[in-house]
Amino acid sequence: MTLDSAVDQFLDYAATARRLSPHTLAGYRRDLTAFVEFCSEHGLQRSGDCDAGHIRQFVSKRRQQGASATTISRQLSALRSFFQYQLRQGHIKANPAQGISAPKRGRRLPGTLDVDQVKHALEFAGDRPIDLRDRAIMELFYSSGLRLAELASLDRYGVDLKEGLVTVTGKGNKRRTVPVGKMAVKALQQWLRHRDTMTSDDDALFLNNRGGRLGHRGIQARLSYRAKQQGLPQHLHPHKLRHSFASHMLESSGDLRAVQELLGHANLATTQIYTHLDFQHLAQVYDRSHPRANRKPRKPE
Repeated sequence: MTLDSAVDQFLDYAATARRLSPHTLAGYRRDLTAFVEFCSEHGLQRSGDCDAGHIRQFVSKRRQQGASATTISRQLSALRSFFQYQLRQGHIKANPAQGISAPKRGRRLPGTLDVDQVKHALEFAGDRPIDLRDRAIMELFYSSGLRLAELASLDRYGVDLKEGLVTVTGKGNKRRTVPVGKMAVKALQQWLRHRDTMTSDDDALFLNNRGGRLGHRGIQARLSYRAKQQGLPQHLHPHKLRHSFASHMLESSGDLRAVQELLGHANLATTQIYTHLDFQHLAQVYDRSHPRANRKPRKPE
């Protein structure tokens, strides 16, 4: 079986047996196609022709082409899955991608807004239906630390405003219930009074101007528009409000476990990145405030 055919067979298996999402499948196809092209250049026609040395050469070539450590890590993950499938099918005797390490990734801290910037972003003027909807979206993002997909998939009755709670389905189909703050409850109440007058066959909490569910791109576009309207110096996207929520919660409470639960992180290590953000803030305060923080000692005469 040629590599092209082997990749197609693996992708069919990933779609039917593993039921991977179209987005994940498209990523696998893109990454494996890049490897197949590399193999073609080196006369490797079947999966059994590939060894660990070829995988390392592929990684080296991708680095020379300027691929990031994150991209290479993702491609190695795809190769490990592909060759593991080939191993189970009996086409190879060992997984050549197993144990091949990706280049070390530098820690990329998420961008956040400070408290005053968030307040300014949320307090835009207007009481038109679109203003009520946008304000409710932004307040809910910041109040409850939701992901874009979680907010976009919310239905009309997914929010309990009386109790101040919202239940969402996050990554891995895991459900969690998180608090909704007073300002977000108020914004949602104002939006829902208009939402309930709209004719729509969709149960979505947030509707577009055609009466259908407001999608991911629509939400992103509205946040970007509001940021420009308010004169914010940086691009505003849903995850920036989620990062701001996490950073501000951790800064005020210091309770990493609680923030982990609120964010829906499976691993505490994922949440710990916000401790670095908090330390950055403390270091900046120290540098601005300590009498001797930025003074260089005088040289002896």
